[in-house]
Amino acid sequence: MPIDPSQVQGAIDIGSNTIHVVVAHSSPYDLAILADEVELVRIGASVTRTGEISEQKLDEALAVIQRYKTLAEQLGATSILVVATEAIRQANNSAMFLERVQHETGLTVHLISGDIEATLTFYGATYETLQNADPDVPLAVMDLGGGSTELITARGSHITWLTSIPIGSGALHDHSMPSDPPSKEELDAARAFVRSSFLDIQVQQEISALIATGGSANSLLFLAQQANFLGADNHHLTIDALHQCEILLTSTAAEEIAERYNQPVERIRILPAGCVVIQEMMARFQLAEIQVSSHGIREGMLLARERCGEQWLEHVQAEVRNMNLDMTESYVTAPEQDDETASEFATSQDTTTSDNSAYNEPFTGYGQKMLRERLHKLLDWRDEVIKNDDSEAVHRMRVASRRLRAILDAYEPCCQPRKFKKVYREVKRMADLLGAARDTDVMLQKLQDRYHAAPCEEQAGIAWLITQLQSYRQQKQHALERYFARLDERTLRKRIASSLPKGAESNG
Repeated sequence: MPIDPSQVQGAIDIGSNTIHVVVAHSSPYDLAILADEVELVRIGASVTRTGEISEQKLDEALAVIQRYKTLAEQLGATSILVVATEAIRQANNSAMFLERVQHETGLTVHLISGDIEATLTFYGATYETLQNADPDVPLAVMDLGGGSTELITARGSHITWLTSIPIGSGALHDHSMPSDPPSKEELDAARAFVRSSFLDIQVQQEISALIATGGSANSLLFLAQQANFLGADNHHLTIDALHQCEILLTSTAAEEIAERYNQPVERIRILPAGCVVIQEMMARFQLAEIQVSSHGIREGMLLARERCGEQWLEHVQAEVRNMNLDMTESYVTAPEQDDETASEFATSQDTTTSDNSAYNEPFTGYGQKMLRERLHKLLDWRDEVIKNDDSEAVHRMRVASRRLRAILDAYEPCCQPRKFKKVYREVKRMADLLGAARDTDVMLQKLQDRYHAAPCEEQAGIAWLITQLQSYRQQKQHALERYFARLDERTLRKRIASSLPKGAESNG
C-alpha cells in the first residue's frame, strides 16, 4: 500500500548523550518507521565539565541536526519535530544553543521539562504493547538517558505517576566513573550514590514489570546478546545478564570491547554507569528482569502530533497539568513546597482549564500585582545565594521561583505570547540553575548522613563521591554567580509587567 506523504513526519531528540532521529509514516496509534538513526555527540559531557555547551559540541550538534533534517526531507517528511532534554535544560547557554539551531537549520527546538519528556517517552515505549493489552494492566516505563532517568507508571494508557531523576548514564560516568575501565572504588561509590538516591522513590502503584528504553538500555541488551549472555531473540535483560555485562565492562578496556562487538567506543565508556543505574532500579523494585524497548520519546512525539495536531506539545503539557500528581518538578526528592505553593499550582490548573475567552480588569490587575510580589520575593534571595553561606538560601529562592512560575502558568492565556515566552524562559533558566544547586545539596546531605551509618568498607567510596559532588556543586555555584552578574533586574521587572497588560484578552 503506498504511503501517504502527508503523513510522513520526522522527530529529532537532542539528548545528553545522543541526537536521535526517527522518520515514520504516522497515524494516531501506529507508526511505520522509515528511518531510525542515532549519533553519539555527548553534549552533556561539556555541560558537566563547564556548565555550558562548548563550541565543539555546538558545531557537532548542528552538523548532525542538519543531516537529520535533510534525511527527513528526502523521505518526504512534511514536518520535523525537535525537542531537547536534560543537558540542554542544565546548560547556562541553552538559549544561545536553541537560537543557533533555529538560525542555521530553520528548525524550532522545544526545550521540554522532565515530566513532558517522561510522558512522551511513555507514549513511544508502549504504543505497540498497548495495542492488544488489557486497558487496566499496570505498566511501568524507565527511560535511562544521559543526564536523567524518567520513571512512569500507568494503567493501560492512563499515566498514574511519573518522576524525572537527575541521574543518567553520561552524567554518572562523568562524575563518578571516569576511568577506563572503571575501578572497583569508582563502581562502589557510584552504586552507593544511585542506591541512596533511588531509596527515596515513592511510587503510587506496585511495579511488577518494567519496560526500559534509552540508548544505554538498548546497548546493554545488544552487548548481552552478542556476548551470549542472552539469546539473540531475547529482548529482556536479566539480573544475571547485567552482572555478566558489568564484569566484562569493568575488566576490559572500552576500545577492546568496542572493537570486539562493533560498538562506538564512547558508548562503551558510559555503559558501566548505565549498567549500575539499571541494576539499582531493578533492585529497588525487586525485579529479576526487565523488557527493553527500542522506542521512546521520538515515537511519542510523532504519535502526539498525529493525535493532537500542530498544538501537540500544548496538549501534552495540559495532560501533565491535569494528572493531579501533586508535583511541580519531577525529581526523585519530594517537591519542596508548602501549602501556599500547592494552592498556587492548583489555581494555575483551574484557570488554564476553564473558559478563558476574556478577562476583566480586576483579574489582570490582580495578576500584575501577584507577579510583582512574587518577583520581588524571588530576587530578595539573590545576595544570599551569591554569598553561599547558607544552603537554605538556594532552597528558598528555588521555592520562590516555583511560586512565580505558578502565577505565570495561571495567567499565560491572557499574556502577550512573545513577551510571555521571553519572561518564562528567563525565569525557567534561573529555576533550573537553582534546582541543579539545590538537588546537589540534598544529595550531599544524604551521602554525608549515609557515610556515618555505612560500614567501614563502604565509607571510602562514599567519601570519594562526596568530594566529587562537592566539586560539581562548586561549578553550579559559579554558574549561579555568573548568571546573577549578568541579570538585569530592572529589565526583567519591565518584561514581566509588559507581558500581562491590563485589560488583556485571552490568547488561548
